[in-house]
Amino acid sequence: MIGLILPGSVAWSETFGAARDTALFPQEERLAAEMVPARRREFGAARACARQALGRLGMPPVPILPGPRGEPGWPSGVLGSMTHCEGYQAAAVARSADLPVLGIDAEQHRPLPRGVLAAVSLPQERGRLHVLRRGHPGIYWDRVLFSTKESVFKAWYPLTRRPLEFEEADITLTPDGTWRARLRLPGDPAAARLPRGFTGRWLVADGLVLTVSTDLA
Repeated sequence: MIGLILPGSVAWSETFGAARDTALFPQEERLAAEMVPARRREFGAARACARQALGRLGMPPVPILPGPRGEPGWPSGVLGSMTHCEGYQAAAVARSADLPVLGIDAEQHRPLPRGVLAAVSLPQERGRLHVLRRGHPGIYWDRVLFSTKESVFKAWYPLTRRPLEFEEADITLTPDGTWRARLRLPGDPAAARLPRGFTGRWLVADGLVLTVSTDLA
C-alpha cells in the first residue's frame, strides 16, 4: 500500500497484521534482548521488511542498527526509513543518488489523544485543519498532520544530524494527497545551510494513515 505514494526509484516492503518473531543478526539480537516481547517483534518485523527492500535494490541482507536518535543505519549510498504501528510494518529504501531524502510513517487512522494536537501543532496548522475537517469530515486530519511531522523528522535527521521540534515544521496538507512542510529554524548562521522545507504525499486507506517525505521544498 505504501508503494502507492512512493516514487518509482524507491524499493519498499510491508506486512500487515501483528508483528511476528523474525530472525535477527547477532548485533541486533543483543539490542533486542532487553526489549519486551511485543517491542522485539516490531523491531524484527521492520528490519525484515528493510532487508527485503534492500534485496530489491540488489543488496545483500545486513544488520540495521539504530543510531543516537533511533534512526536506522543503512549501507553506504542508501537512504531509508522504517515504520510500524498496530497491524502494520514497512520499510523503504533508495539509492542516495536517486533521491535527496526519504522518510516514511504509518499510524492507525484514529483521532489523536486529547491534548496531543495542541502539543505538536502550530496555531496556523490547527486553523487549516479546521477548514479541512469541514470539507472532508471522514478523515482524521490531526492524525495525518502528526504522521507527516514524523515523516519530516525521519527525512531531516539523517541529512542534518540535528534535532527538529514539532513546532519547527509548519505543515500544509492538501486534499489531493500531497503536503508541504516549511521549516521554522533558528536564525543562526548554520541554519542558512540547512533545508528549508520538505514535500511528500499522504494516504488514508484500510484504517491506516501513511505519509512519505521524498523531496526538498
